[in-house]
Amino acid sequence: MFRLLFNTLPALVLFAGTACSTASDKPADSATPAAASATPAGSANPAPATDTTRVAAAHDSAPADPNGMRLEVDINARKLYVYKGTERVETHSVAVGSKEWPTQTGEWNVKQVVFNPEWVPPKDEAWAEAKDRKDPGAPDNPLGRAQLVYDPPRTVHGTNEPQSIGKAVSHGSIRLSNADVVKVARQLMEVTGVGKDDAWYQQVQRNRTEKMPISLPQRVPIRVF
Repeated sequence: MFRLLFNTLPALVLFAGTACSTASDKPADSATPAAASATPAGSANPAPATDTTRVAAAHDSAPADPNGMRLEVDINARKLYVYKGTERVETHSVAVGSKEWPTQTGEWNVKQVVFNPEWVPPKDEAWAEAKDRKDPGAPDNPLGRAQLVYDPPRTVHGTNEPQSIGKAVSHGSIRLSNADVVKVARQLMEVTGVGKDDAWYQQVQRNRTEKMPISLPQRVPIRVF
């Protein structure tokens, strides 16, 4: 009898060890559904932390207001397009850079509009070395009645040579007719929250010798292509 009990004891110990091992696996199995429930419904995998960087970058490159204004300039077509949201609302003819001084392509933000701008010959430009500064409102001021500043000295501006509109003749800037550039400048002010009443704009146009810069509190994207 003692020999039978001695032979049976290892089997009992082995069975108890197996039972303990099986019991210890259960918490690990039950943890899996809990972890899965932490994933939002409809999402196969939780978003990695680096996604916030992508979101920030996308936000930086998008218009400040989805329903806001943006400008696009098609150099080959010699057109400036005004968009509000995804809708093209206006098309204006422009003059662009010549073959010798092509208009630079890229994406920027219009940060300022200037009514009655003064023209200062750009530095380090051979064609401008013998040129004199032109006062606001001067008949030979090449910037015309208004200026949209996005990447100085590159701007969208009016002109004292309306016959140049639709041609590739500038030193790299983008020219609008005076009537068109004043209209677009006013739209930019209004869409960014710094619009004025009619009397203010009329006063600015009457007093053409007074430079009137207006900073835009919100960015307005411009793409030149």
